[in-house]
Amino acid sequence: MSIPYRGRFAPSPTGPLHFGSLVSALASYLDARQHDGQWIIRIEDVDGTRCTPAYSQQILTTLSSYHLESDEAIRYQSQHSDLYEHHLEQLKQRDLVFPCNCTRKDLTEHQGLHPNICPSKISQAHSWRLKTSNTLYQYRDRIQGLLCFTEDLKHNCPVLKRKDDFFSYQLAVVVDDHLQGISHLVRGADLIETTAQQLYLYDIFGWPTPSIGHIPLVMTPQGNKISKQNHAKAIIDGDLKTLLRALSYLGIQLDNAQNIKHTLSQAISLWSPARLSNITQMPLAPQDQIFI
Repeated sequence: MSIPYRGRFAPSPTGPLHFGSLVSALASYLDARQHDGQWIIRIEDVDGTRCTPAYSQQILTTLSSYHLESDEAIRYQSQHSDLYEHHLEQLKQRDLVFPCNCTRKDLTEHQGLHPNICPSKISQAHSWRLKTSNTLYQYRDRIQGLLCFTEDLKHNCPVLKRKDDFFSYQLAVVVDDHLQGISHLVRGADLIETTAQQLYLYDIFGWPTPSIGHIPLVMTPQGNKISKQNHAKAIIDGDLKTLLRALSYLGIQLDNAQNIKHTLSQAISLWSPARLSNITQMPLAPQDQIFI
């Protein structure tokens, strides 16, 4: 029996929804709907220092204005720290993590990476890091083709829980995707660089890995991805022209769009990941520079 399709879109509420996030949301939504699957929204607000409830609501309002609504109740990571702690404890019991007192300054010579187990004290402020591995991973990305990770786990021990007691994205996303039964991930190509760490965590916990596809990033003329870190503008709620421009970066061109609902219905049938094969970046068209 085939596994029921369950996809998701999981924005971090560190700012309003921007054009790049709308493209990602559409890709995951269209893929789920074309497979007659469930599409779920999760708010990844695990970082309590940067995320705010106001942005969470603003993002959900904007998504709803484009008829992108979750098939299930919204899950907020900030409400599930006990679950992440439970899974971290499992890793501690198996001696797969270690405490770390290192500062950013300490890691400067390693370009911010943490390649080795450090002699840290648990009595001092510490994070918890995943022990590095020599495991080599490869998987066939639905969009990017065969991806091989030969060095990704050898020279960096990622943080799973920070010194300020907030859990990292890496641990929370794997736990949540498993517990929510997510079968397919359609997300931006910027997350390729952390995929090996997630594959490793799936293996450690003995969980099946979702099917993964990474869509191209929409890049500014300066060569940066459109992101909150780069101060991308909030998109207008429920704007048909914005929707059509976002769909164009997914290879979908519609000339007879009537309204948002009709446009989404047409886009579902026209969605084809093959159009994006082996493309990790797309330049922002001149007429779309209003979004940055």
